Amino acid sequence: MKPEMMLFWIAVGLYGISAFSYLFALMAKNDKLFSIGLYSALAGFVPHVAVIVMRWIETGISPFFTISESLTFGAFCSMLIFLVFQFTNKKVRLLGVLVVPVAFILMGWAGTLHKDAVDQVAPALQSGWIWAHIIGAATGFGAVLSAAGFGLVYLIKEKASGGIYDRLPDLQSLDLLGYRFVSGGFIMYGLMIVSGAFWANQVKGNYWGWDPVEVWSLVSWLTYGIYLHLRVTFGWRGRRLAWYAILAMLFMIISYWGIPFSMETFHTGFRIEH
Repeated sequence: MKPEMMLFWIAVGLYGISAFSYLFALMAKNDKLFSIGLYSALAGFVPHVAVIVMRWIETGISPFFTISESLTFGAFCSMLIFLVFQFTNKKVRLLGVLVVPVAFILMGWAGTLHKDAVDQVAPALQSGWIWAHIIGAATGFGAVLSAAGFGLVYLIKEKASGGIYDRLPDLQSLDLLGYRFVSGGFIMYGLMIVSGAFWANQVKGNYWGWDPVEVWSLVSWLTYGIYLHLRVTFGWRGRRLAWYAILAMLFMIISYWGIPFSMETFHTGFRIEH
């Protein structure tokens, strides 16, 4: 097995340990298991970063062109956001109950789709816009995944009390954190759509081509726009927005990875063929 793949599966394994630690910690209300989950996630993040760097060095090409690389990079941004938040705000330890299992699943999926790194870049990809497009998409996903995590923590805090639950921030603070992360994700997805439009114009001569991924990305972005509208204009708070954030995140996964994986689109060609 190549060193790159060995490190990849080590990262997946450590994320798996972290994910199950978080889930068992939630059921057992055990602080030590939460610590195991957090530090296992941190340990898994190290080989995760190494895999991306090694693949980049091997070819000199940005490592997010195949769907496997895209999944790996999306999980990387999600875990980066999660770990930074966890080590700067230790009051929401339950956040990993959703974020880490999703990253674990995405990495496992990426492993099943792994292909050798591309050795040349198609002309359509030789654009500076791709960096803004991919970073906007990946960091936006990481932000809304965290928002969904806060939504889940809100729902748990609302129903449970005692022990670890009493050390969580109050419901209003959790609701506000979810709102802030949705706002950040909305901005980054806006960057993804705008940069994608300029990129498409550079490649195809038009800003919008009604590609299925373009349409689903716009719908997903508007979904979070509706979240913000419901909160700011109609005063929605609490449980309704918590559920909204969780369901919207599932919708986002389908639009970002499910659509290009299941049907022929411009994005399918960019991810798999080149």
